[in-house]
Amino acid sequence: MIQNIQKLLADKSDYLLNFNNPKIKKESITTPGSDFVDKVFVNSDRNNRSIGNLQWMYNSGRLTGTGYLSILPVDQGIEHSAGASFAKNPIYFDPENIVKLAIEGGCNAVASTFGALGIVARKYAHKIPFLVKINHNELITYPNKFDQIMFGTIQQAYDMGCAAVGATIYFGSPESARQIIEVAEAFAFAHELGMATVLWCYLRNPEFKQDKDYHVSADLTGQANHLGVTMQADIIKQKLPENNGGYTALNMGNSSYGKIDKRVYTELCSDHPIDLCRYQVANCYMGKIGLINSGGASGENDFSEATATAVINKRAGGTGLISGRKAFQRPMEEGIKLLNTIQDVYLCKEVTIA
Repeated sequence: MIQNIQKLLADKSDYLLNFNNPKIKKESITTPGSDFVDKVFVNSDRNNRSIGNLQWMYNSGRLTGTGYLSILPVDQGIEHSAGASFAKNPIYFDPENIVKLAIEGGCNAVASTFGALGIVARKYAHKIPFLVKINHNELITYPNKFDQIMFGTIQQAYDMGCAAVGATIYFGSPESARQIIEVAEAFAFAHELGMATVLWCYLRNPEFKQDKDYHVSADLTGQANHLGVTMQADIIKQKLPENNGGYTALNMGNSSYGKIDKRVYTELCSDHPIDLCRYQVANCYMGKIGLINSGGASGENDFSEATATAVINKRAGGTGLISGRKAFQRPMEEGIKLLNTIQDVYLCKEVTIA
């Protein structure tokens, strides 16, 4: 298994697999394991049904009992339009094939829309944990706008048999205050009904694009994560960080934005990708709330890119990957292989937490 991982990492292999000097030490974080749910949630205010559904998610698929998650998300039919998402592989216009890919791909859960999961709920809701995405940004309004709006209710998710609900907040956007209130209220009701909660903690503001795209900076995404766990998300989904210094860049000249301590960039983080991701983990209550990173868009080097992302996440102390387009925008057998390739990183004992 490790040989295939090294082969896929190619010239990044030594850089990623042998990094062992993180700024925030391993001993400071809660690390994934077979007892992860017990360690974190047994003393929390989550009720027994929510804890049971979390345990079901962590105990499903190929990663059963490891403390890691591999989730298939297919909500791109709304977020990126159905034609753009499924033209490469039209079988996924049919939601049943989405669920089949998740099951046959050994995933812990399948995340999709109210409509996609609802149309197959009686057949599959007891076979794999359902994670319904309750809000979306739709791309049919002209001109395009960027705002997460509700597409259904928490009661619908409960009646469908979902194990969890998920939502996106565009932190930093003019609409974020309303989204925070809506999602916080929805998550509270989901917990009351016994479901787990997953938050897509995304940044969106044109001012975040300066000399670099700081939508993927460790400091800004880390703060988004911290807001997410404050809203009692049980799992945080975040893009893999690619740089740092978002706060610094946005405070150039006469501008004044947020608050930051320079030690974030010297004592808590370096420019190594595992350190950048470790800072994201730190903002998830030092790993007590699991961090899953997204797999990104599909391209020519999907297997190598997915492997590298999984290695960075695992070695940083994260709890898994949520990868959609790389898996469903190819023939199903190849999609299954890609999902298994990601899972192999979390099953490989030689890939350790830094």
